[in-house]
Amino acid sequence: MRILVLGGDGYLGWPTALHLSRAGHEVGVVDNFARRQYDYEMGVDSLVPVCQLQQRVRVWEEVSGLRLATFVGDLTDATFVSRVLREFRPDSVVHFAEQRSAPYSMIDRQHAVYTQVNNVVGTLNLLYAIAEIDPTIHLVKLGTMGEYGTPNIDIEEGFIEITHRGRTDVLPYPKQPGSFYHLSKVHDSHNIMFACRIWGLRSTDLNQGIVYGQETPETVLHPDLATRFDYDGVFGTVLNRFCVQAVVGHPLTVYGSGGQTRGMLDIRDTLACVELACTNPAEPGEYRVFNQFTESFSVGQLAEMVVDAFPGRVEVEHLEPPRVEKQEHYYRAAHTKLLDLGLVPHLLNQSTIASLLAVADRHRDRVDPAAIAPTVQWRSTASTLFTAGSPVSAGSRPTGTREAETSEA
Repeated sequence: MRILVLGGDGYLGWPTALHLSRAGHEVGVVDNFARRQYDYEMGVDSLVPVCQLQQRVRVWEEVSGLRLATFVGDLTDATFVSRVLREFRPDSVVHFAEQRSAPYSMIDRQHAVYTQVNNVVGTLNLLYAIAEIDPTIHLVKLGTMGEYGTPNIDIEEGFIEITHRGRTDVLPYPKQPGSFYHLSKVHDSHNIMFACRIWGLRSTDLNQGIVYGQETPETVLHPDLATRFDYDGVFGTVLNRFCVQAVVGHPLTVYGSGGQTRGMLDIRDTLACVELACTNPAEPGEYRVFNQFTESFSVGQLAEMVVDAFPGRVEVEHLEPPRVEKQEHYYRAAHTKLLDLGLVPHLLNQSTIASLLAVADRHRDRVDPAAIAPTVQWRSTASTLFTAGSPVSAGSRPTGTREAETSEA
């Protein structure tokens, strides 16, 4: 197949592009490098050094003998989106190209507006381009389990059958997003579902859980092929943060009681899920939803697993939660559709955590402890961390400050 990966320079987009290329697909990569500029804005960096996209592509072609087409531009530029689709002519488009951090979207008004404009407008431009150029293109969109929130009933895969006053219908599952970022994903879902209904497009919405892991069979072929490892308080994920904290001798910072429960999956399973969605496309006019995770864990459980896996002594510290969320809640979500297509999950175990600890230890000299603290407060309309800054866009210079070193949650 010809598969276009949007956001192909990012944490998941890059290894996805390599995986699909190695599997025999013709792959194109699109990015505007905004994710790299967020690091400049916040004064942080990936724990694992990441090469520039051009170098990555050259090394991949040398190592594998396979070509990656590259396109540099912004999805909020409708002309650029249309040009790329006409030039590459994909069978499937895998859409990772969005601002994906909940804390980043909650910094202040500017960051909330930027997140929603970037994400929603970019996806709308893509939908219009597909409809106008080739409605048979299958859109594989990376959504999030965070769209659902934490309801006190089972979470279904996108839709739920409701009986009300004697009448029954299948409706989109109610959404209770927890940030302006998650809200942007809900808006995307509604827009994509609408486009499928009125234009006959076909799309798979992958509501993904929290991804862990940094190495894939392709990224370990050469150091220049490595993907990101984020541990900071804005873009870092909880398991990454715990592993880094353990390695540098910092207490594991659990927000609140630690009962917050989320779906999670190994990075290798993300790649497999995306390929399964591409090679088993939705029908024309069909909007379908796959819940893309393999297991559920509470934050407290993850902390305990890191404590057990780390060979030294590790302490756990409970902090006042920066987010507005339930600390203890019911969580049971369906995730059978990808399993039915053949997904064989990599489950989280002590060996997996040990590999993450090893990555953190190899790069421990790059750890900035001040970057780990939760500096964004959901209850505030303006963060003290970024009062002098604003979101960056492609090609601009960052304007954010680095006051995180003196900020405390």
